[in-house]
Amino acid sequence: MRRFFNWQIIFALILIFLSLVFYFIHYLIFKDLHHIFIYLIGDIAFLFLDVLIVMLVLHRLLVFREKQSILKKLNMVIGTFFIEVGRELIKKFSKFDTNFAEVSKELLITNDWNEKDFARVNKIIDRYESKIKSSKEGLIELKDFLISKRQFLLNLLGNSNLLEHESFTNLLWAVFHIADELSYRIDLTKLPDSDYEHLSGDIKRAYKQLIFQWLNYMKHLSKNYPYLFSLAIRTNPFDANPSVEVK
Repeated sequence: MRRFFNWQIIFALILIFLSLVFYFIHYLIFKDLHHIFIYLIGDIAFLFLDVLIVMLVLHRLLVFREKQSILKKLNMVIGTFFIEVGRELIKKFSKFDTNFAEVSKELLITNDWNEKDFARVNKIIDRYESKIKSSKEGLIELKDFLISKRQFLLNLLGNSNLLEHESFTNLLWAVFHIADELSYRIDLTKLPDSDYEHLSGDIKRAYKQLIFQWLNYMKHLSKNYPYLFSLAIRTNPFDANPSVEVK
């Protein structure tokens, strides 16, 4: 680090020396010190505006491009999550939702959807109150599934770029919390009603976040990857009769 700093000082001194040399050559040729100082002071005055432009405009532009690049990578991570875990998790959560028929009809996305459609459904989901009623058989199935995907989810949390996507990180923590709650219970068929109610609350929290993230993911696909969007529509976890075949 010290060597790099010394190199910077030497480079700066060389530039200053070259500048003085060329000013001296200018004076030798034109013998006009007044003209030299006019342009020197003018250049120094503009230097502050130059720094302002670099700091406020170019810096923000570079930061914006960097964030766009990170978000693009994040959307790839989120896509992997839904392919590997998310879609199946929606199906398993929805089995506990006694109001599933009410919400599923709003989430039957088609190729004709635009930003207004996604915005409209986002508002509906924001107001939606699922009625989660955990069942013994469903919890055993959910536990086995989450345990089988635990390493995959841990790998996702190890992605430092996820810090840029707080809502998706919160979803992962909510899913991990359910996995931990279920893993600590040896016999899920013999829990008190109060414990089933507690687990229902945990599922409800993750379920709503999962729907929001799925909607945002589908919106991203519709804008950027129409061929992936087409497949996602045909494998819609909210469709009671999905068909992967193009008809």
